[in-house]
Amino acid sequence: MPKHRDKPRPRPPAPADDWALFLDVDGCLVDFADTPDGVSVPARLRATLEALATRLDGALALVSGRPLRGLDHLFAPMRLPTAAGLHGLERRSAHQVQAAPEPPPAFASVRDEARQLATRWPGTVVEDKGAALGLHWRGAPAAGDALRDFADAVLPRLPGYRLQHGNQVVELRPAEGDKGAAIDALLEEPPFRGRVPVFAGDDITDESGFAVVNRRGGLSVLVGDREPSAAHYRLRSPEAVRRWLAEGVAA
Repeated sequence: MPKHRDKPRPRPPAPADDWALFLDVDGCLVDFADTPDGVSVPARLRATLEALATRLDGALALVSGRPLRGLDHLFAPMRLPTAAGLHGLERRSAHQVQAAPEPPPAFASVRDEARQLATRWPGTVVEDKGAALGLHWRGAPAAGDALRDFADAVLPRLPGYRLQHGNQVVELRPAEGDKGAAIDALLEEPPFRGRVPVFAGDDITDESGFAVVNRRGGLSVLVGDREPSAAHYRLRSPEAVRRWLAEGVAA
């Protein structure tokens, strides 16, 4: 588990030319919405990311729990050449493309049962990610216990899967891989190799990424006030993240 820090985390320095920059999406680059489809990307953010990617010679990647196809749809018409989806299960770069594993046979019936449960809790969302299933209750906070209990009960039917808890969501996902492993792998490839790794994220799913960049002498940036965390720096909100990234464009 990440350790609690006694000292306040400082604001990170402005992005520098020698960084390899990895960015979570929901709750980090963009503000949360009641549903995953309700999230919007400010046009200025797209321009900022494209300009930063140029400044860093392409060493910028999105690292998200969303599937790659969802990331491309969310940020269209921009499409970054390097990204990791499904918490690192999916990955694409100039050098390789890694697809998510096929779900087990019981996945479809678990998904259908989850959707049936969601009809009893208006405001909940069942997000089919292909190889993973997200159960969201941001729009129905009282449903959290019911969805967590459901996930616990059906997990044994999905061999090789585990639960991934997040901010008002629980996900049934393959046990292999995480965001830290994806960042580790990308740091072995150009244009990321030999650069200072920097990762910003908000959720407990981002702690594996913080651990990797800390081990590699980089900068770990927590977004929000969640504790505990292994991150060394903090930004208060997605809006603060967007301002921070814009500083890297203006520098």
